[in-house]
Amino acid sequence: MIKLKQVTKTYETNDSLVKAVQKVDLSIAAGEIFGIIGYSGAGKSTLIRLLNGLETPTHGTITVAERNMNEISGRELRKARQEIGMIFQHFNLLWSRTVQENISFPLEIAGLSKKERLNIVNELIKLVGLEGREKSYPSQLSGGQKQRVGIARALANKPKVLLCDEATSALDPQTTDSILDLLVDINQKLGLTIVLITHEMHVIRKICHRVAVMEDGKIVEQGKVFDVFQNPQQSMTKKFVNQVIEAESSSEMIGNLLNQYPKGKIIRLTFIGDTAEMPLITNVIRKFDVSFNILQGKVSQTHGGAVGTMFVHVDGETEQVEQSIKYIRQQKVKVEVLTDARITS
Repeated sequence: MIKLKQVTKTYETNDSLVKAVQKVDLSIAAGEIFGIIGYSGAGKSTLIRLLNGLETPTHGTITVAERNMNEISGRELRKARQEIGMIFQHFNLLWSRTVQENISFPLEIAGLSKKERLNIVNELIKLVGLEGREKSYPSQLSGGQKQRVGIARALANKPKVLLCDEATSALDPQTTDSILDLLVDINQKLGLTIVLITHEMHVIRKICHRVAVMEDGKIVEQGKVFDVFQNPQQSMTKKFVNQVIEAESSSEMIGNLLNQYPKGKIIRLTFIGDTAEMPLITNVIRKFDVSFNILQGKVSQTHGGAVGTMFVHVDGETEQVEQSIKYIRQQKVKVEVLTDARITS
């Protein structure tokens, strides 16, 4: 569906060249929800502009829906863009138009009749859950409702690809989850390929099948979301994974736990996939003469399975504590020991 081969985008300034995207190789399958994550300046926005033909690569080739975006222009490029929907962080709605009129706008440009436009718009309003708001103006809508209008408008021309540029960054967490659920629903009902640009790992974790991590214009790591959570390779990837599974692991928190429990050991357990559901603590207590006190923990779901973290205080005779930790590691659960506000494996 989408293929990038050695794509580079360079901008000239007064005294230098800026490589916004550098030698990117990427393949995205039809019907996939693919996430691209990176901090500001990583090259994400430039990459998405390359995908929809608003920018042309300095080097390399871009293929979207069987079209080589490098080689088309004029009418063919406009037709290609109709097959690529786009939703934005700040909605980009026309404030003088109603919900119905905003969704209808790209259909007007495409030259459809009023009756055809109305039929399509009504279907899309039902799809995104905006029944009863057809005549409302953007100023009368919540942030989540505005984004639903943006999604419906992006779907008006029945695109093959939907690009989402920080589409949930301006929304509160609850509204973000509802928009992500809607995108999953659209992906399943329409078989739409979705490319999601974000700096939030929570967004990637919740709905994406695969992810690419960008830094300094390069893709430094990519793979299935579950695999990336399970075993991040690059330091940048580890920072993003930490947003979800280690958000509570601050030095201050670790220091407080060590002060509160000076005896025994405090360990962090990371459960992946099936291990997140096993009765580990019960088994350890039955096998070893130790006490376990669960301090805090949580489980996050990805498309590939569950990823859980738990902070535990384990106490008892030194040998029994060491043996219990060894046993836990044998169960394919990652164990890290907290020492002096640091974590060691």
